[in-house]
Amino acid sequence: MFGSLLKNSLRFSLHRPGRQPDFDAARLGLGQTALALQAPPGSAVPQGCAAVLVDRNGRSRRLAGGGKIAAHEGEIAWCVHPGPYSCELVPFAAAPEIGLRVSIAIDASDPRATHQRFDLFLASEGGNGVELADFTAAMQNALQRELAQGNLDLPPCTTLEEWNAFRAGFNQLMYTRFGVMVDDCVPVDLGAARDYAQVLETRLAQQSREQHEASKAAPAPVLEQQAFVPACEDARALRRLFLELPCLMCAIRLAALPSGQDQFRQQQDLLRRLDLVSLAVGTMPALELSAPNQPLEHGEQLRRARHSRRAAAALDEAWALLARIKNGGDVALAPLLDEADRIVANLEYETAVRRQSAALEPEEVPA
Repeated sequence: MFGSLLKNSLRFSLHRPGRQPDFDAARLGLGQTALALQAPPGSAVPQGCAAVLVDRNGRSRRLAGGGKIAAHEGEIAWCVHPGPYSCELVPFAAAPEIGLRVSIAIDASDPRATHQRFDLFLASEGGNGVELADFTAAMQNALQRELAQGNLDLPPCTTLEEWNAFRAGFNQLMYTRFGVMVDDCVPVDLGAARDYAQVLETRLAQQSREQHEASKAAPAPVLEQQAFVPACEDARALRRLFLELPCLMCAIRLAALPSGQDQFRQQQDLLRRLDLVSLAVGTMPALELSAPNQPLEHGEQLRRARHSRRAAAALDEAWALLARIKNGGDVALAPLLDEADRIVANLEYETAVRRQSAALEPEEVPA
């Protein structure tokens, strides 16, 4: 009898619903090597942290620390530590010995905002979590792109006035693009910690690998045919466009204040075109199908994924432009609207070509 009771008790203990394993955020590096970690429902939110929950449509909400994550059906949850975090950025790719030591923190919830910017970043780009190293690389890429395009200026022997102007633009860029506040930013010499020759050698090896992968892929320009998984890249880019374009349009409408009737019409036309791009993204055909039940060849899938990725790059430019609009002060809005026209044209072109089943591209390609 004792053996039977023991057997039955073991069977009961194996089949009864067990509690979720503890979510040990500290052991997983939250607040140290990770800004956010995906957490299972029912996990406890550590004190000083917050939980961000995102549903299937991209709507997000926050829960304060100390409680448990009560996720609704279809919601994904992340535990987020506000920081601060310290990292080193290289503003100029050609001068890796020149660096910036930056301290950042995730912005608190703004009751005036429908979508918190960092929450939107999590929903569209968070994946299983946000590692500090990956986030640092994304910040560095955004900074290098703005400096290379001349939208930010960081000259040698920077004066105090020039440094303050750079800081204002950099701060706004990081907040608008990623939803983080820059608490501190100081120049540092990275020459002792970084071997420039080794950096160049690594860069050359990476280029060789990309060219080797390009030679094995379908015919296309070598510089365009970098090694990537088309399905993952396409899905990631389209998710970003689907979730971020409506928020971007809302932010542009609130930030840009036209001074005349012509500028107002131009702004409204840009918003109308962005709305059409957003509609096109929401009705985009599947990557692997040219028509219902008709598979698309691998080379065409690569082409489609490349255009999705370029559209996401144009989206990054749009966020950076929004940062310049917000930080413009007395800067005239007209040239910024002209820049917006170029970015929207690129978005229109890339999404239109992404929809096509064959490489029948328009004769004129936007700059």
